[in-house]
Amino acid sequence: MELTERFTNAVAYALGLHARQQRKISGAPYAAHLLAVAATVLEHGGTEDEAIAALLHDAVEDQGGLATRAVIAARFGEPVAAMVEACSDSHTVPKPPWQERKERYVAHLRNAPPPVRLISAADKLHNARSLLADYRREGDALWRHFHGGRDRTLWYFRSVVGVLREVDRRPIVEELEWAVAELEAAVA
Repeated sequence: MELTERFTNAVAYALGLHARQQRKISGAPYAAHLLAVAATVLEHGGTEDEAIAALLHDAVEDQGGLATRAVIAARFGEPVAAMVEACSDSHTVPKPPWQERKERYVAHLRNAPPPVRLISAADKLHNARSLLADYRREGDALWRHFHGGRDRTLWYFRSVVGVLREVDRRPIVEELEWAVAELEAAVA
């Protein structure tokens, strides 16, 4: 598959939206996460639209809610905007309580379309790998940066894996399962 100018435009748009964001622990530019998720989607057979949605998967949730969704629909099409919205656990400010959002997201994944499950798996895979690297550097102090703390954060990863294992047996789900198991073993 050849990526077109739409993908290049999506990279620029995503980088602009998230320019001031950094990863919680490492301080790496948030763009690294967005690019990693898009790369993982492409490596697992995703389409250009799916890769664009992967680049923008946090845009609605973190960068403007439904107004940003409307811009995404206008610039990249309704299918991309729908995937981005489906990858979001909230589009309001303030966000609902953490546990409520995560439970709702996990339940939603069960019936989500395959492209949304692919993007979600890629997102959680990169998050789990990053969290493991951060844990190796920071130790237990890292959990203070997470609303869910250690136990609820691990619950969330396990819950996503559990739902995806039930409904989607693509190799990326197995990779995610391994990454979460490695994270759990490290922090036990």
